[in-house]
Amino acid sequence: MSGLMNFVILVPSSFFLVALIKFLHDYLWIPLRIQHMLNSQGIKGPRYKFFYGNNDEATQMTKEALSKPMALTHDIFPRVQPHIYSCINRYGRNFLYWDGVRPELVISEPELIKEDMRPGIIASVETMLKKWKGQVGKEIEVFHEFKLLTSEVISRTAFGSSYLEGEKIFEMLNKLSIVLSRNLSNTGIPLFVKLQKPAYMLEAEELAKGIQDYVSKIVKTREDKVVKGEADNFGIDFLGLLLDLTSHGDWQEKASREVIEIFGNQYPNSEGLSKLKIMTMIINESLRLYGPAVGLLRKGGSEVRLGNLVLPADIDILIANVALHHDPQQWGDDVHLFKPERFAEGVAKATNYNTAAFCPFGLGPRTCVGTAFALMEAKIAVSMILQRYTISLSPAYVHAPVSIITVKPQHGIQVILQSLHHDA
Repeated sequence: MSGLMNFVILVPSSFFLVALIKFLHDYLWIPLRIQHMLNSQGIKGPRYKFFYGNNDEATQMTKEALSKPMALTHDIFPRVQPHIYSCINRYGRNFLYWDGVRPELVISEPELIKEDMRPGIIASVETMLKKWKGQVGKEIEVFHEFKLLTSEVISRTAFGSSYLEGEKIFEMLNKLSIVLSRNLSNTGIPLFVKLQKPAYMLEAEELAKGIQDYVSKIVKTREDKVVKGEADNFGIDFLGLLLDLTSHGDWQEKASREVIEIFGNQYPNSEGLSKLKIMTMIINESLRLYGPAVGLLRKGGSEVRLGNLVLPADIDILIANVALHHDPQQWGDDVHLFKPERFAEGVAKATNYNTAAFCPFGLGPRTCVGTAFALMEAKIAVSMILQRYTISLSPAYVHAPVSIITVKPQHGIQVILQSLHHDA
């Protein structure tokens, strides 16, 4: 009987001991080993804290940074990513950061980073501009307008529908972005998270499934129309572009002259879009200062060599775009100034032929598939606006860029329109 009792006690005790050893191995030994491995190669960073990594400090820094607006400058790095800004100043351009128990190698050194849709876009911009006709001389909140424009353009070109038909998708996408951005630092205990998912994770999964189901429904409808022969003809965040155009009247005037010279009062065409040199310079400089993606995350599946570094398996690599694009070592002491002339001779010359220094949409085979589409949308939209209006920044505008998946204005962008009487 005593032998049976000992067995009953021994079995669960053994299971508990094995589980404890595995737990300590995964969440203490492996992180400390990775930290030592990278430290020995000169990669420093904030020390690993059991379970939570460095997320508590990052959350606190972000709250402090977003608690008040900033001066109207392009030096957005300390506000948008205060924890990365602090770590770069303390540990150098490449450092080790802990996202909970997940190691992230954050790099901002370029050497380590190595059907015609115009009609749909024009129709969407035309719809927006018709709403603006009665707003000349008044203040309007244009960031919301451009969010709707991007959604409308995607609906028209991707699904052959209007914004109203795709509105549910974009509403769910917006909610999903907010849920994810608010809980980026909520790592939790991995084992417990698997057993019982927190409320925000369940909400995110429900939203993601809803988006997938709704898109599938629209695609199925589209397929049915194609089969029946009923189908009709088949973005970028505008924060920096709008802010730079309204804050720098000289460049807005140059862009306006270029647009009128190339298109006159006609709708933008493919041939003319390729000739917009000044517009391209302005867009590139805006993407450098206010790139849509604050970082690009990559995962290593096995041990890999990166430059002179040997990285362990399963480490995350974060390309810190904001740091990269605001690095004075790469761009010079005027890095925080709006100077489109940097790109007068193209991206290669602007980056001293190190094109990895400028990657607002990613780099290599994982470059965003919508890059060309987003740039075309921006050129068409801005061209059609400049054919009809001059735009100036409203005194009510509060400069407060914030990272919510992409860089956005926390309080919107308020501008004032003045008509040029160029009705397209």
